Amino acid sequence: MERGLAANTLASYRRDLVRYVEYLRRRGRATFREVAQDDVAAFLTVLKEGDDKHQALVASSAARAVSAVRGLHRFALSRGVCPHDPAHDVRPPRQLRRQPRAISVDEVERLIAASGPDGAPLTLRNRALLELLYGTGARISEAVGLTVDDVDLTAGAQRVRLRGKGGRTRLVPLGRFARDAMGAYLTGARPCIASRGRGGPGLFLNARGGRLTRQGAWEVLQAAAERGGLEGVSPHMLRHSFATHLLDGGADVRVVQELLGHASVTTTQVYTQVTVDELREACVAARPRTRH
Repeated sequence: MERGLAANTLASYRRDLVRYVEYLRRRGRATFREVAQDDVAAFLTVLKEGDDKHQALVASSAARAVSAVRGLHRFALSRGVCPHDPAHDVRPPRQLRRQPRAISVDEVERLIAASGPDGAPLTLRNRALLELLYGTGARISEAVGLTVDDVDLTAGAQRVRLRGKGGRTRLVPLGRFARDAMGAYLTGARPCIASRGRGGPGLFLNARGGRLTRQGAWEVLQAAAERGGLEGVSPHMLRHSFATHLLDGGADVRVVQELLGHASVTTTQVYTQVTVDELREACVAARPRTRH
């Protein structure tokens, strides 16, 4: 809470620590004072290999759980609950850096064109949602958390206020496609959809007039992807595509960092590696002496 972490992150840490405490109880540890480094190291092994109640975790999830455990023991030490920190020397598993996967501009257009039947209120909502996700690089949680007042379509502004991780807020400009789709939804669809429920300030609404959930937004995307003949498309992939296409077009990495809401430019630089790799592959394919 003090670090201003997102609600989903806090929920993940809570699940990790509940599992850890249950694990300690099964090992006969009644207090933090009884926990040894071997207990923490064995917990990491259980995370990676699984047990009778849990499947094995991928490296990133196991690393998150170990980080939560390390934070718990640091807290216990700082509060005098325990005279030592048994997790101090237990390191999270090394994670392989996965390159973000993006789809092409043509595939983005196919996805958005498959929003649904022309003119239907929910189709206008779907198109506005997909245009927003791709046109601003918004996270799915940021998109469904928007209110009507967060969107400014007045001349000279045309931007959206996104609330990101750690409570950070950023203003992101709306391009022409996203602006037009949002305007069509707000004037031609949202009032009709809102009349089916109790109203409310939420920007994106479900078919019953309530606020659209993360799961609902996922279903909108998956349905459009299926109609458009696309596989493996996720909301975060649209965010990756937004960043990759900006950098391919010559945008500065610092600008992309601000648009994505990354706290560190290091997080954004993974997208520059994608474009470098693509350039290298193009060189290998085009230069005869690099083919051998």
